[in-house]
Amino acid sequence: MADQGTTGVTASWQVPEAEKPIRAGAFARRCLPHLSRREVEQGIRDRLFRVHGKTVKKGDQLSAGNRLDFVGPPSWLAVRPVPNERLRVPIVYEDPALLIVDKPAGLAVHGFSARMDNTLANFLAAQRAALLEVGKSRWEPGMVHRLDRETSGLVVIAKTPETFDHLRRQFRERKVEKIYLALVWGESHAEGVIDFPLAHDPRDKKRMRAMTNAPREKGLRTWQATTRYRRICATGGLSLLEVEMATGVTHQIRVHLANIGHPIVGDRLYGDPQAETFALQRHFLHAWKLRFDHPTESREISFEVSPPEELRAVLARLDMKV
Repeated sequence: MADQGTTGVTASWQVPEAEKPIRAGAFARRCLPHLSRREVEQGIRDRLFRVHGKTVKKGDQLSAGNRLDFVGPPSWLAVRPVPNERLRVPIVYEDPALLIVDKPAGLAVHGFSARMDNTLANFLAAQRAALLEVGKSRWEPGMVHRLDRETSGLVVIAKTPETFDHLRRQFRERKVEKIYLALVWGESHAEGVIDFPLAHDPRDKKRMRAMTNAPREKGLRTWQATTRYRRICATGGLSLLEVEMATGVTHQIRVHLANIGHPIVGDRLYGDPQAETFALQRHFLHAWKLRFDHPTESREISFEVSPPEELRAVLARLDMKV
């Protein structure tokens, strides 16, 4: 049961009479399965769980008949993205089948619990609530692909289950053309193809790494990834690239370009953290163009969005033109 308390939403669960002693954290996860173990542990540290009025501590045991109370923000109890009316995301195109938005840099596409309320998913929950019923994950309403938090640009959202399946199939079969703009260090070749497989870096969960000639570690999962690029212009030890992703692996463009000696300007994860950023608080990567077959109409559609002001200012400073 749940009721409205003076310090937030209170939810209560009673340990079944036949239950053996169980850790409070484990029981909390059973009652709130949408929360990760780490989130439950954080809730315990934040003193959000109580047993008969006493704050739960890490390692506390519950016995049959004990009542576990949660007193905290309502978002902890939500099983879908919570609406955030304050978010502003430009809508580029919309029809009954799909929605195209221009995601700002700094906005994550989605979170993994309702504790996050500042994502594109929260915008969609507020503006197009029906999308919460579309897709394979409750945290990614209608989303058929993703962008990194600091990457700006075009994102496609399906508005119906049929559209979702159709678009996912196009992405899987590499029929969607995705073009990005990237400003990188060094003068690149006029064009090139990078096709190193990618894997999560076992030494740093935030990073991906290119599997070049290094022997593959046992049990390390890899993803085939292909990136094509064309140099638009170069000046002052910098190159402006048009980049196409033939596949869609986490951090693919960033890792591939860094691996061939051309890290993206402002990319502190894969580039030199001491390098010039041109006052950017993000990396210079923008999802510029999209082209694909309309899921319900017999026509090809394409979209293009200009880089945001902070990227245009860097290009103007360097006298580069797209």
